[in-house]
Amino acid sequence: MVVGVPKEIKNNESRVGMTPAGVYELVKHNHTLYVQSGAGEGSGFFDKDYLEAGAQILDSMTEVYAKSDMIVKVKEPVREEYGLIKEGQIVFTYFHFASSETLTQAMIDSKAVCIAYETVEDEDGSLPLLTPMSEVAGRMAIQQGAKFLEKPVKGKGVLLGGVPGVSPGRVLVLGAGTVGIQAAKMAAGLGAHVTIMDVNMKRLRYVNDIMPNHVVTEFSNEFNIRKHIKDHDLIIGGVLLKGAKAPNLITRDMLKEMHPGTVIVDVAVDQGGCVETTKPTTHEDPIYIIDDVVHYCVANMPGAVPYTSTVALTNVTLPYVLKLANMGWRSACNLDKSLAKGLNIVEGEVVYKEIMETFNWESVLA
Repeated sequence: MVVGVPKEIKNNESRVGMTPAGVYELVKHNHTLYVQSGAGEGSGFFDKDYLEAGAQILDSMTEVYAKSDMIVKVKEPVREEYGLIKEGQIVFTYFHFASSETLTQAMIDSKAVCIAYETVEDEDGSLPLLTPMSEVAGRMAIQQGAKFLEKPVKGKGVLLGGVPGVSPGRVLVLGAGTVGIQAAKMAAGLGAHVTIMDVNMKRLRYVNDIMPNHVVTEFSNEFNIRKHIKDHDLIIGGVLLKGAKAPNLITRDMLKEMHPGTVIVDVAVDQGGCVETTKPTTHEDPIYIIDDVVHYCVANMPGAVPYTSTVALTNVTLPYVLKLANMGWRSACNLDKSLAKGLNIVEGEVVYKEIMETFNWESVLA
């Protein structure tokens, strides 16, 4: 199969869909790899590295799309790419369709085979291709939150770890999934007091077992959330509904109950955000302020640490890329039920019911 790796063109996205090591494995299996010139530079991988691994370098994104049977990316296609995607072409990437009806319709119109990293699901319900980026984003949420708590950027002026004689900062984590666990771990490591909330008691018991005593758990409901937002300095939104839009756990009216300078980091922004006032931002312009509450809602947080993120991503995507390249998407998805759950749009038809439900479209699924 001919596999193409274009350069990411989303704002401040420095990751790349595949490392030279990944290219080497595919070439070893007699596949042809086209990599756009400069695609890996942001992650520390250069054209010569890809050439040595057996790839061919193409000058333009247009050429990569035109010559490839499968496109392997990091982020969802943007407008400039919509018209380049061919009928029947496999596009394997993070799509997060529930956050954009425009993107969803464009991919329907393209009649491509859209396989979303974020909905590939193992038998135990885990999301193997989302997990490494969730780990990165969860850890980064605390780094960024700590920075924007500083007064010069309109934060509350709180040091998360405190100092002798001064209480540490208070962090509220909504969601005890991968993002929430990693955020709580980082915040606890800095010495902050952490409250982590979820509706899944099994997850809360797990957190209670593995975390130190200054990480406390509480069942998530509106009453408890309203209680905690009044005295917590940093709020992390880490809620995920597989393939669907995130619920608004914090509404606009709740902002007035927060102390001025409180920081919200909504990691769920890719799925529409779990805060009503969330809107996607970029690394170039990461924050905005509503009712004196600082919102950090960067939609590609792991893109700020592209070397770590690209290697972590290729580690988990490569086995699936190999299956798709070796067998074609139909056979690969028939044999691998986890990969089959990644199918979101197939040749003009939405096959993932959560997308249909998000946009209130009439389902054609059995």
